[in-house]
Amino acid sequence: MPGSNVYINQTAAFFPNEPVSNDEMESYLGYIDNRPSKSRSIVLRNNGIVNRYYALTKDRKSTHTNAQMTALAVKSLFDRDPEKIKEIELLSCGTSSPDQMLPSHGVMTHGWLPESGSIEVVSPSGVCCAGMHALKYAYLAIKAGDVKKAVATGSERFSGLLVAEVFEEEAQKLKEMEENPYIAFQKDFLRWMLSDGASAFLMTDQPNEEGLSLRIDWIEGVSYANQMDACMYMGAEKLEDGSLKGFMDYTPEEIMTQSVFSIKQDITLLSDNIIKLGGIKIKEIFERRELTAKDIDHFLPHISSNFFKSKIYDMIEEYGGGIPYEKWFMNLFTVGNVGAASVYLMIDELFKSGKLKKGEKILLLVPESGRFSYMYAMLTVC
Repeated sequence: MPGSNVYINQTAAFFPNEPVSNDEMESYLGYIDNRPSKSRSIVLRNNGIVNRYYALTKDRKSTHTNAQMTALAVKSLFDRDPEKIKEIELLSCGTSSPDQMLPSHGVMTHGWLPESGSIEVVSPSGVCCAGMHALKYAYLAIKAGDVKKAVATGSERFSGLLVAEVFEEEAQKLKEMEENPYIAFQKDFLRWMLSDGASAFLMTDQPNEEGLSLRIDWIEGVSYANQMDACMYMGAEKLEDGSLKGFMDYTPEEIMTQSVFSIKQDITLLSDNIIKLGGIKIKEIFERRELTAKDIDHFLPHISSNFFKSKIYDMIEEYGGGIPYEKWFMNLFTVGNVGAASVYLMIDELFKSGKLKKGEKILLLVPESGRFSYMYAMLTVC
C-alpha cells in the first residue's frame, strides 16, 4: 500500500578473515619498491584506525570476491530460518569496488544466492553514498507498495587495489626519472585507510513482532558536482584543468605505468570542502524539518579519518546546536573505512548492542568525496 512505513527488521555483517593490525598491513599489501611507506605512520596517526579486514592472504591471493562477501552477509539475515530468503522481492546492492565492470555487482551477488529465486536487482554505483542509494531504492520500493520485502546491502573489496603490484610499474618509472620513488601521497595514503567487508539489511513494511525494529523516517541526498571538480577517482587521471581522463583513453602501457586503476584523492580539495559542503544541506534539513540536536539520540557519521571528527562536531554545533560526543556511535577504528558499507556496519553494530530504546532517533550522515555528494537519514527505534 503506497505510503506504508518502512522498517529495517534484521541486520547482518560479514568480514573476511581475521582483523589486520597496523603492524601487519604491509605484510598483506606488500612494499612498494621493497621499502616501507613513509606516509603510513602519519596517516595511521591521523585516522585512528587500529584494525581492518582484507579479503587477501599474505601472499596477496584473493579469498573472497565482493559479490561473495555480499551474498554471505545476505544469507546471514536468514540464519534462523533459511527458507525465508525465498520471500525477498528486491535486492539492492551498493558498492564502489565491483569485481568487474560488467555484469553489475547486484546481479553477481544474486548469482551467489540461487535459493532466493528470480527477483528484481539494482546496483547503485558511486563511492560511499552508493550504500545509501541502495537503501533509498529499497525504501522507496516498499513505500510505493511495489514490494513488501527487500534486502539492501553495502560492501567493498578495496584490498585488491591496494597491493604493491598495482603501483610497482609507476614506482620503477619514477626511479628511472630520478624522482622520488614513492607513489604520490594522494595515491599512497588511501592504502592505510580502506578495508573490506559487507553488510545487509532486511527491510519490510511491518515492524518485528518481537524485539526492536528501525523505522526509516526519511532519506535525503545532495550532489555538488555542478560546482566541484572530482576529488576521489579510480580508473582515471586528473588533468591540470580539473577534468578526468578515463581509462579508455589510455594505452595498456600507460594504464600500468601510471597506476590508472589505483584509488586517488585530491587531498587539498578534500580538506577545503568536505565539511563545509556537508553543512549546507544539513542546515537546510534541520531548518525545514524543525530539528535540533536535542532531537537526536544517536548520531552515526561516516568519516574516513578521526581527523574529521572534531570538524564535523563544529559543523553540527553551528547548524544544529551541537550533538555531544556521548551520542556519537562509530566503529571506524575497529573495522576501518569500508566505504559504501560503513554506515550499514555502524547500524548493524548499534542495533545489536543492546543500547537502543524504543522511541529513540538515529541520525545518519554519509559524505562522499567522489565529487562531493552527501546522504542523510533519520531512523526511529520501534
